[in-house]
Amino acid sequence: MRAFADGKISRLTLMLRAKDEGEPRAWKRFDSNAELKVWYVHRPGVPTSVGAIPGTGDTAVCRPSSDPLTVTVDTPTVQARVQTKVQPSSGEEKGSLQAEFVMQRSSTDTTSGTWAQVWSDYKPDSGWHTDGTLEKTATDKRADGGLYRFRARTQSHWSYDKKSGDLFSPYSSWCYLRIDSTAPKVPTITSGGPYTECLTDDCAPHGGPGVPGSFTFRPNAADTDVKAYRWRFLTSSADATKTVNASTTNAPVTVTDVKPGLSGTQTLSVEASDLKLDKDGRKRWGPPAYFYVNVSLPPGATGRWRFEDIKPGSGTMTATDTATEGPRHNATLVGEAGTGGSTRARRGAGDYSLRLNDNVSDAAQQVGHAATASPAVNTQGSFTVSAWVYLTDASANRMVLSEPGSKSSAFALYYSSAYQKWIFNRTDKDQASPVYIRSFSNEANPQLKVWTHLAGVFNTQNDADKNNDTIQLFVNGQPQGDPVGLAASASTYEPWAATGGLQFGRSLKGSTGGEYFFGLLDEPAVWQDARTAEQIREESRLDRDGTPTNELVAHWDATISSGSQVGESPEDPDDPASTSFPYRRGGLTLSGSGAALAGEDATALVLNGTTGYASATGPVVDETGSFTVSARVRLNKALLAAKPVGYRGLVAGQATPVGKESSWALWVEKPEDGVYQWRFGRTAVDSTGKVIDTALAPAEAPVGDKEWDTWVDVSGVFDATQDFTADDGTQRFGVAELYVGQFVQRGEGDPGLSVPQQGSGVLSAGRGSASGTTGHYLPGDLAKVRVWTGAMTAEQVSGQIAQPSV
Repeated sequence: MRAFADGKISRLTLMLRAKDEGEPRAWKRFDSNAELKVWYVHRPGVPTSVGAIPGTGDTAVCRPSSDPLTVTVDTPTVQARVQTKVQPSSGEEKGSLQAEFVMQRSSTDTTSGTWAQVWSDYKPDSGWHTDGTLEKTATDKRADGGLYRFRARTQSHWSYDKKSGDLFSPYSSWCYLRIDSTAPKVPTITSGGPYTECLTDDCAPHGGPGVPGSFTFRPNAADTDVKAYRWRFLTSSADATKTVNASTTNAPVTVTDVKPGLSGTQTLSVEASDLKLDKDGRKRWGPPAYFYVNVSLPPGATGRWRFEDIKPGSGTMTATDTATEGPRHNATLVGEAGTGGSTRARRGAGDYSLRLNDNVSDAAQQVGHAATASPAVNTQGSFTVSAWVYLTDASANRMVLSEPGSKSSAFALYYSSAYQKWIFNRTDKDQASPVYIRSFSNEANPQLKVWTHLAGVFNTQNDADKNNDTIQLFVNGQPQGDPVGLAASASTYEPWAATGGLQFGRSLKGSTGGEYFFGLLDEPAVWQDARTAEQIREESRLDRDGTPTNELVAHWDATISSGSQVGESPEDPDDPASTSFPYRRGGLTLSGSGAALAGEDATALVLNGTTGYASATGPVVDETGSFTVSARVRLNKALLAAKPVGYRGLVAGQATPVGKESSWALWVEKPEDGVYQWRFGRTAVDSTGKVIDTALAPAEAPVGDKEWDTWVDVSGVFDATQDFTADDGTQRFGVAELYVGQFVQRGEGDPGLSVPQQGSGVLSAGRGSASGTTGHYLPGDLAKVRVWTGAMTAEQVSGQIAQPSV
C-alpha cells in the first residue's frame, strides 16, 4: 500500500477473504456490494512555476543571483503551483495543498551579503487547494533598493478519525529580485511586421522560424533617461540575448533582424536600461515588457528516411521516403553484402537503421550504400541535411550524406580521417579539382560506436547575393564554430545545383564511388530551407508523438550472471528469440577481490566497499549529446555507517580521458554524520586533466529509511538540448537531472555543464574517479546497470526504469 501511495507502482489489487474459504456460510455476513476503502496522504511535490511578477502583467520570472529581476513596486507578487509528488489520476482525490513562501534579504543588498528571512506567507489563506493550483500572493512593503530572494514549498494536509497532520515538500530553488523604484520602467513594443501582437480574438500566425521581423522599442512614459534595450525570445538560449543602444537618450530604437527560432506562440522580452550600475557593479535593467506573437509553422522536411521497411532478413532493398513536402525520393540499397537493416536504431525497440559495411571482411564487398534516383534537395538554394550516425571505423574518410554533380559533390557531411573531425563542406564549382570550403566540428577524435546527431546548414540569407552565403555544422544540436562565409573562403564560389541523387554512406565523383561509411545510419532528413539552431536542437531530440525517443545501448544484468563477469542482458528488445544483446559491449569484469556474484534472494554483484568493483572499456554513449544512465542498487547501511563524513560511494561512472575524474557518475555521499544523499553529476576537464566545470543534481532529501538494504533504481539524465543559466550568469549547454525511483529530484545544486565533455577509458560499477583519486568504493549490491542514448522524460523513467522496492 505504501509503494502505491509513493507512486512506485501504478496499480494495486487488494482481496477480501473469508476466515475459512472452505465454509460456504463464511461469506453470508457480507452484502454483494462490499467495499474496501483505503485513505492515504498525498506526498507533496516541489512546486512548479515559481517566480515573481515584476509589477505589471501576469508573466512570472525566476532569475539567478547573477541577474536578479528588477521590480519597480515595493509589494511584488510571487507565485507557485502546488503539486502532489505522484500526479493523481482521473477520478482520484487531488490532495489538500497549500503553498508556503519565504523571502530573505541580503544584509548588504549585494550578492556577497548574508541572508536573513524577512517575510513569509501561505496561500490559500485558509482551507486547501488541489494539485496543480497556481497560488499568488503579494509581499508586504519591502525596502527600495533591497536585494531579495524567495522560494516556495508545498504543504499537504490530512485529517482522519479526528486526527490531522501535514507533510512538506523540499523547497524550490531560490529566485532573486531587486526592488528599485528609480530603475527604468517597462518599455513599449510595437511591430513593423510581419509579426503582429496576439490578441484575445486575433492571434493569427505570421512569418516563420528564422524569418526576420521589425520591432520598435520605446521608453516608458515615466522614464527620461533610457539609453539601451536588451531583447530575446524566451524560447531561445541565453546567448541569444541582444543589446542595442539608443541613438540619443530616450530615443526609440527599431530593430529589423528579430528572428524567432521556433514556430507557435513565442514571447519577445524587452528590457530598458539607463546604463547606471547597481550595487553589485552591473548595468541595471528594468522589468521586462512582453510581446506575444504566433510564428507560422515552417515547411516540413522534403525528404526523410526512417528505414522501417528494411527489416533484417526481409530482403527489401528500397528505403521509403516518408516526408510529405514535395515529391518523394525513395532510396535504393546497393551492395547486398555490405548493406541491410539493423535492430540497433536510434528510436529504440521496434525501430530499424541502415547497416553499412562493418560486417564484411572482403574489401571488395565493402561498398554498401543507398541512393535516390534524383536530387532530394536543391543545393542552389538554402537547405539543411541531418542524420544520426553510429561510426565503427575511423581509418578513412566516412561519408554520411552527399549529393553530386557531374564531377564533384555539391556538399558532403562526413568524418575526415585527415582532420579527425566531423565536417560539413561545400565545393566552389562542379569541377574535377574543386575548392573545398569546410565547417569543422569543435572537437577532434569523435567517439566510435556511439550514436551522434549531425546536421549541416547552407544559408543563402534568402537573397541572390552569393557573398553572404554560409555553411555551418551542428553536432548533437550544438553549432560548431561560427558560420563559414563561402565567398570569403573561395573567390570562385558559386551556389551550384547538384544533379545526382542523394547518396547515403558514400561520395560520388563522376561515376566513381568512395569514402564508404562503416557502421549505422538512421533518420536522415533534408529540408529546403536553413534550419535555425533551435529547430536543429529540436530535431536532435528525435521526438515521436511529441516525446523524445531513446535507445538502450548498454545493459549489464547481475541477476543472470555468474563467474568473473557481470554479463550483458541476452535480450534484443526487438527480437525475443535473441541470445545476445545487440550492441555487444562485453561483460563487466569483477575486481580481484571484494566483488562477487552472490546473494540470498537473487544473484547480485556484492561489493565490500573497500576493494570490490566491476569494469569494462567505455564509453557507450556520445556524452556531448543527451543520455540516460541507471543502476539498480541496494545500499549496505552497516558498512556505510562506518564511513567518514564526506565519503562518496560510486554506484557507476565513466572516466575522463585525462585525470582522475568521472565524466558522469551516480553516487551516494555522506555530507554530514549519519546522513547520506543520492547524487548524479558530470565533470569537464581540460587537456591536462584539470577540472574546468561540474554539474551536480543532488537528491532533495537524505536517503530514507525505506531505501536502506532494499533495491532502489537511481537514474541520471543529461539533456544536452536544454539550456540553463547558472547563478554566476554563465550559460550551460545541457542540464543534469537525478531520479530516485520514478521521482525527479530538486535538490540544491548547479545542474548545468558549460562545456561539452566526452569520457574515455574505464566504465566502472562500484567504484570511480573523483577529486583526483580513483576509488570511492560502494558498500552494497548492484543488480543492473543500463545506459540509453537520449534524455528520458519523467514518464519514460517511470515506465522504462523504475520498479517498486522489494
